[in-house]
Amino acid sequence: MLRVFWCILTRDLTLALRRRTDVLTTLFFFVIVVSLFPLGVGTEHQVLRILGPGVVWVAALLASMLALERLFAADYDDGTLEQMLLTAQPLALLVLAKIAAHWLLTGLPLVLIAPLVGMQYHLSETAIGVMMLSLLLGTPVLSLIGAIGAALTLGLRGGGILLSLLILPLYIPVLVYGAGAVEVSVIDLSDTMPYLTLLGAFLMVALIFAPVASAAALRISIE
Repeated sequence: MLRVFWCILTRDLTLALRRRTDVLTTLFFFVIVVSLFPLGVGTEHQVLRILGPGVVWVAALLASMLALERLFAADYDDGTLEQMLLTAQPLALLVLAKIAAHWLLTGLPLVLIAPLVGMQYHLSETAIGVMMLSLLLGTPVLSLIGAIGAALTLGLRGGGILLSLLILPLYIPVLVYGAGAVEVSVIDLSDTMPYLTLLGAFLMVALIFAPVASAAALRISIE
């Protein structure tokens, strides 16, 4: 099973790297949003420190959504997804591998670029560290939840709009606690533990249920 997981993961990463434009679009979108926002609200340090965590998390959420519609679309169009349904391996495992590839391409770069973003908003080193940790815990949840919506809207005309309507309400708790952890870290580092613990709990629940739900949604969409 681990070999199958690794095979799907490396396959998706290889295919994505052949289409570098799709991968870079997500990163550039995130960078552009967080960079333009200070130009609109001014350069007051205190204002940027207050608004920074929320802006970063909203930009990360929207950037993650950009690639969701393509998560299963290519495999659906060329018939690969139907072959996956016929394999003896659990479909949930194959879906989890595709979600992991999606996060490595869209979520992990946002975590790595977070220090540069934090410097733009004049965040302290502690706040930047908490922001990276919250993104590390929260962005996989965005990919896992988004996979359910992508599976449900697979093959539908105007699926991108429907996908946004389905998953945005589910993203709100992750957005609130992710941004809240960074905001609280500016005041007292010890108060960030409840926020990070809840993000970790969200991640565990999503890891258990999201692949199964996505696999069931894919079967419904294909049938």
